[in-house]
Formats: sequence, C-alpha cells, structure tokens
Amino acid sequence: MKKILVLHGPNLNLLGERENKIYGNLTLEEINARIKKFAQQNEIEVEIYQSNHEGDLVTKIQEARRKIDGLVINPAAYTHTSVAIRDALAVLGELGIPIIEVHLSNIYRREEFRHQSLTAAVATGVISGFGPTSYLLGMQAVLEKLSEKNN
Repeated sequence: MKKILVLHGPNLNLLGERENKIYGNLTLEEINARIKKFAQQNEIEVEIYQSNHEGDLVTKIQEARRKIDGLVINPAAYTHTSVAIRDALAVLGELGIPIIEVHLSNIYRREEFRHQSLTAAVATGVISGFGPTSYLLGMQAVLEKLSEKNN
C-alpha cells in the first residue's frame, strides 16, 4: 500500500474561521475527512499533519524521507519565505519522492508577494486555486507520478 504524507502549514488550522472569501467555509477537519475518504477509496495509507511552526514541518519532512511514497504539502505562508522547508523538500526530490505543492487559493491572483514560491522549484508540480479539491488533485498527481515510476 502506498503511503502519502499530507502537510498543512501555518494558519490552516483556522480554516472556516478566517478569510472565507479566499479560503472557503470548510474547516481543516472537513478537508482532512475528504483526504481520508480519497485515500480509502484509492487504497492509500495517508498521514496528515498540520503545524504553525516551520521547524516542526522541516522535521516532519526529514523524518518521512524513508517512510513515504509521496508528499502533498500546502506550505501556506511558508511558501514565500522558507528556505528551510524548500531545502528539506529538495532531499525528498533527490530520493525520487513525488512532491505536490498545493494551495487552496490561486496565489497568482493575490498580493504580489504571494506570486513567488520558494518551494515550487523543488516540487514535482503545483496545484493552486481549486479550494479543498487542490488536495485531492495533489494526491491524484502523486499516484500518477508513482505509476509512471513503476512503468
């Protein structure tokens, strides 16, 4: 069974309460339930983790490097600021682990400072602007990349 790690970055624990016009009304728990349902339907083992702390996310990425088949990550605000997360992701990429960066909103329709992603350069791909479906599309993309790898 394939194992995918889903990481949620800072402030995503406040979904449903903050900036609903941008992020929608679903809570993180509701999004996680959709992720778990997708995983079950596709016979994937999924681990989901959220942190507001950069170092915790870096540690989680490092610890997962020999335990997962793929990663779906929403670095949230760290997308634009974290060289540390970018460097941790680069290690996964060097190991051939598919990394899909996801965003609920279309970061290119937002403030100028959000247009730059430090993490995208080491990701296999980026999905942005599809709300909670971005995560499911990210998981599907990981499965596609793993299938390509096995053929």
